[in-house]
Amino acid sequence: MLFKSPDFMRALKRGEEPSVDALIAAAFGGKTEVGLVANLRKSRAIAGEMVLPMDGEIVGYAALSHMISPKGWIALSPMAIHPDHQGRGFGRRFVGMIAQWAELSGQTVVVVGDPAFYTRCGFTPIDDDFTSTNAIDRTLIVGPAKTKIRTLTYPKAFA
Repeated sequence: MLFKSPDFMRALKRGEEPSVDALIAAAFGGKTEVGLVANLRKSRAIAGEMVLPMDGEIVGYAALSHMISPKGWIALSPMAIHPDHQGRGFGRRFVGMIAQWAELSGQTVVVVGDPAFYTRCGFTPIDDDFTSTNAIDRTLIVGPAKTKIRTLTYPKAFA
């Protein structure tokens, strides 16, 4: 059996939103995260939406949103790989490319998720002196963290 590999990560194109919504619903087993993305789009909190295409389909998705605080920081959420393509390392490489972009561009990106997964992708646990409405023990960071602001405030869509 020939192993297929996805194409390069790229920005979401207009008109691909329904495919992304279906992917997110399949990956998360419901529509909660689909609603999150819709609310991020509606509130214009989205900094970027990245997709991972393969054979004319979208098999991966990541939303990058502007944090309220610290200013200039970005939140990675949600990130999804279609269930039919999970377990092949696509998610790790996808998130790893985002982490590498953050490092090379000097951008700070935070994510709340499984520390074991995200550390393999280049993220590190955030300092204990930060506070957040999200689980700080599951919050990871990549990029420079030089700021006096120690409270993480996510876009209102995350509430």
